[in-house]
Amino acid sequence: MSTNSWTTVDDYITALFVPADPALAAALADSAAAGLPEIAVSPAQGKLLTVLARAMGARSILEIGTLGGYSAICLARALPANGKLITLEFSPKHAEVARANVARAGLADRVEVIVGPAGETLPRLAAEGRGPFDLIFIDADKVSYGDYLRWSLRLSRPGTLIIADNVVRDGRVIDPTDDDPNVVGVRQFNDMLAAEPRIDATILQTVGSKGYDGLAIAVVTG
Repeated sequence: MSTNSWTTVDDYITALFVPADPALAAALADSAAAGLPEIAVSPAQGKLLTVLARAMGARSILEIGTLGGYSAICLARALPANGKLITLEFSPKHAEVARANVARAGLADRVEVIVGPAGETLPRLAAEGRGPFDLIFIDADKVSYGDYLRWSLRLSRPGTLIIADNVVRDGRVIDPTDDDPNVVGVRQFNDMLAAEPRIDATILQTVGSKGYDGLAIAVVTG
């Protein structure tokens, strides 16, 4: 199948399961108007995040990489009224857009956007005892994915679900000569995930409007 076919099928899935969603549409539109990169999860992927969070009864969620708040909205919608999502964003500009998008979606009471390098905010969360989280979604700079996994384990418990986006990179992860820092970062992350005895994990290849990539899905076992 061609990329056009993937996109057409993605449109079909979206029409079935994510029809006419004003909050998500506005989040994408405002993010684009603010000049944010158009790299948010697709509607179908966002719905997958909602379904997974709801299926496990998540009450506390950590997101590493906010961008414009699209995935934060998808995840926060699965939370109960007293649930909490903490999302970490490096860029103050992105965080400002995300807060507005989350508020318009009626989820400001459940979502806390923390600004700063995740290498600083993750240790602070651990020091403050903000974990453990029921679900952790990693979708930030790929070079640091290994560090994000280490901190995710620190902030998890047995049963925590860890999801990481963009771990196939159009298939480039299987080319050992590909030295692009993003590819190297996710390749190292994948190796760590496979070798970590406290995790049971797999990678699901994905195709669609976002092209060819993959999601790592792992459950903490110990």
